[in-house]
Amino acid sequence: MTHLFRSPLLAVCAASFCMLAAARLPAPSPEAAAKAAEAAAKTAWAGKVDNYKLCLAQDRVAAHYRKTSPAAKPAAATSAAACTDPGPFAYTPPEAKPLEASGAHSPPGTASSPPSTSTPAAAASAPKS
Repeated sequence: MTHLFRSPLLAVCAASFCMLAAARLPAPSPEAAAKAAEAAAKTAWAGKVDNYKLCLAQDRVAAHYRKTSPAAKPAAATSAAACTDPGPFAYTPPEAKPLEASGAHSPPGTASSPPSTSTPAAAASAPKS
C-alpha cells in the first residue's frame, strides 16, 4: 500500500527541488559587487605571481642543467623569456558616477506647457500666426 504513495511523493519532491533550483537570486548590493570585483582582481594578481614564480623556477632549472651538462647549448637570448614581477597587490576601485552623470535624471529641455493639457503636443508646439 505504501508503494502507491511513493512514486507521486517522489515526483512532488523532485518538482519542488527543481523549482527551488530555478529561483533567481536578487541582484547584489553595490558593496557586494565592489567586494566581488576586488576579489577577482586579487585572484588575477595571485595568478600573475604564480606565473612569475614558475618562470623563476624554470630559469633556475635551465641554468643548473646548462652548468652540469657538458653538451648543453647556451641559452638563446630572447626578450620574451624574461620573467616580469607583478609587484605588490594594488586595487583601485572604479569611481562611482554621480546620479546626474548616470542618465537617471529628467530629459533636457524645459516644458512648454503643463503636462495635463488636453491640447495635443503637435498643436501646442505649432507656431501661432
